[in-house]
Amino acid sequence: MIKGKIVTINMFYAQCDEICPRVTANLVKVQKLLGDRVGRDIFMYSITLKPEQDTPQAMRDFMEMHGVRPGWTFLTGAPDDMELLRRKLGFTYPDPEIDKDKAQHIGNVRYGNEPMALWAACPGQANPEWIVESISWVDRAKLNTKTSITSTKSSGS
Repeated sequence: MIKGKIVTINMFYAQCDEICPRVTANLVKVQKLLGDRVGRDIFMYSITLKPEQDTPQAMRDFMEMHGVRPGWTFLTGAPDDMELLRRKLGFTYPDPEIDKDKAQHIGNVRYGNEPMALWAACPGQANPEWIVESISWVDRAKLNTKTSITSTKSSGS
């Protein structure tokens, strides 16, 4: 899923009345700003916190309701697998009582460049332009361009 890619990852559930619809609406703006790079250079993933409820059809309805375009994948699976993934990705609270309540989930977005081992996170409701700028910090194409510009300047001095 992430091997060799630049990705964004967030956790959500389709019947959330709080942060999920707002984060998704904001990430739709991010998707529009990234344009045709989504699904080609940058891959967006939303992973359900409630796989028992979020059937593939429920997620398709959620995606359609929010205007999600191609290149952004919504994922579900076995509840134990989704929980393990949530924990491994660090979408947890230190307090176990808060952490076990899925309605208390955080609205962060992880983004990273797997080949370069560059990872960070930002609030899912941050300004969409800022999120795109943050993603660009791990973008290998932009990093390589900056490196070659620096190298050209250094060798020309």
